[in-house]
Amino acid sequence: MDIATRQSRIFAMLNASGRVAVASLSDQFGTSEQTIRKDLRTLERAGKAVRVHGGAVRAPAVDYIDYEHRKLIAAPQKAAIGRICARLIPDGATVFINAGTTTEQAALALRDHAGLRVITDNVGLSDKLRAFPGVEVLIAGGRVRSSDGAIVGEQAVSFIRQFRVDFALIGAAAIEEDGALLDHDLREAQVATAIIETARHVILSADHTKFGRTAPVCIGQIGQMNSVVTDRTPPPAAAAICAAHDVRVLTP
Repeated sequence: MDIATRQSRIFAMLNASGRVAVASLSDQFGTSEQTIRKDLRTLERAGKAVRVHGGAVRAPAVDYIDYEHRKLIAAPQKAAIGRICARLIPDGATVFINAGTTTEQAALALRDHAGLRVITDNVGLSDKLRAFPGVEVLIAGGRVRSSDGAIVGEQAVSFIRQFRVDFALIGAAAIEEDGALLDHDLREAQVATAIIETARHVILSADHTKFGRTAPVCIGQIGQMNSVVTDRTPPPAAAAICAAHDVRVLTP
């Protein structure tokens, strides 16, 4: 089978099932896993797939892939980012953790902290955090988004504005070249903006795939952050904005 035919069939399988695995494709097509990874890279460059750990998920847009699939995208990098974020949080702090796949990794890395008060806008995250002996959990009220358990709407914003927290961990769906932090859901963006406004130290956790992307709703600017934790050095324009605003950039 020639390369174009194999890649065409992989693309058809992606469209049919939404996800493919490298090992399974290697067996099916009788070729090496390295070859399959090259095929998936080709499909990703063409905008037809998004590679995740162990395989790929269907494009067109990462943002509309379900939450469990989004967790797989750059999963090792998100875990490394999460560990760095957790090290920035001292015992005894009050922390707001925004809903997101990268912020979830930071939350899970707080397992051994003591005396934390964590406020979150995600029901799934609150359920995980409540099992940590050193963490007291508060959760925002409002409408629960069925796709990922995020709590959105005016009730959530009003709840958040009652607090003045030591740290906030937020994410973003996209970071444009001018430093704009963006999201696809206006209600979620309003929650994130309120979190930024009520925190003394704001930590943005974002893997490298978020840079250079776009989305319709603005959360804020990267220059508003106190720390940016990512898995690669940010692109030159974003790095320059961070330097100009004394934003600390941390990478693994």
